[in-house]
Amino acid sequence: MAWLEALKDYDRFDYTDPKGRWTRPVFRRGSGPAVIIVHEMPGLHPLVIRFADRVAAAGMTVFLPSLFGDPGRPVTSGYALGTMLKAICVRREFNVWSTDKSSPIVDWLRALAAKVHAECGGKGVGAVGMCFTGNFALAMMTEPSVVAPVLSQPSMPIPAGSPVRSAGMGVTKGEIACAKQRFADEDLSMIGLRFHGDPFVPDARFDSFKAEFGDKFEAIEIEAKDALTDSRMAAHSVLTLHLVDDDPDGPTKKAEERVIAFFKERTGA
Repeated sequence: MAWLEALKDYDRFDYTDPKGRWTRPVFRRGSGPAVIIVHEMPGLHPLVIRFADRVAAAGMTVFLPSLFGDPGRPVTSGYALGTMLKAICVRREFNVWSTDKSSPIVDWLRALAAKVHAECGGKGVGAVGMCFTGNFALAMMTEPSVVAPVLSQPSMPIPAGSPVRSAGMGVTKGEIACAKQRFADEDLSMIGLRFHGDPFVPDARFDSFKAEFGDKFEAIEIEAKDALTDSRMAAHSVLTLHLVDDDPDGPTKKAEERVIAFFKERTGA
């Protein structure tokens, strides 16, 4: 497809987890320690790839798994809606409503993290999830190689007006306990990003992260007025669709810089 032109600088391989449950394409670029960038809705679109290019340029090897959607395809409203409906229906891979469960596909991501760390070396692996996959990076902390989790606009579970789901983190108690122990024992931390007023990432959700992880949760919360105007949706995607790329001193650009610096520091790039 013509969309794959956006990934022309990447090498592709298909990865199957050790249990043989899922095989997904993964796109790789760069050198140095590994960073896994898990795309948002509706898929591995060009602005996710732009962010990955910048991580690679900073001295790291980026790995872009394609979990849903069409790799390289630009975002449109119809494409986003169609992909979301399909993902919600695939209960074997994704937990959309559960407040205390991570998605089964995270097992595949953990295995990928172990594989790429063995190949790329460094102190460990960075991981960022976005939107639908936002909480995946935290759940991945049960894999010892993951040392730099970033949660960009973590939108699961879908709030849907429920106070319980609005406050939910979409990870298990065991995953929370593991992350807290590793944060303490290994002097690690995580970053969370969102725009104020984002209905998919309510205040209550970030309040839960802050209460659970304290100063180990670095919250980067940006005013909606500082987002790139996008008629398709309100301010939501901090590192991609709503990043103001031509303002080096703007809050979204500073957030991007902070995430890349975090990856460099934690992975030893």
